[in-house]
Amino acid sequence: MILKLVREGLGRLIVFGDQMTRTTPIVRDSEAQQKVDEESNKLSLYQFYACPFCVKVRREIARLGLNIELRDAQTGPFRDELLSEGGQLMAPCLRIEDGESVQWMYESSDIILYLQGRFEAA
Repeated sequence: MILKLVREGLGRLIVFGDQMTRTTPIVRDSEAQQKVDEESNKLSLYQFYACPFCVKVRREIARLGLNIELRDAQTGPFRDELLSEGGQLMAPCLRIEDGESVQWMYESSDIILYLQGRFEAA
């Protein structure tokens, strides 16, 4: 119980620090941003609000100027979806739709590298 409270409190401090130090996003012309928005609509991030690894990924999403749907996997239907479709109850997890196939990517560093590779030069 105490450990959970400490973890939640530290997580909230990390979220506060993130909000206070967030960088400005990459600026693209409107046509390039529209293409990025269309591509990022195929992505969803399953995350826990106060998880430091999720904060790390959200910071990169903001820096890259992406409009990725954030899904709270702490409780509710997205938690069940992450477990049943993704196979693990672990966050962050990026759901990548590519036509008929869906890929589930875990590990914050892998997600960040994927997003940078796909969107940084766009």
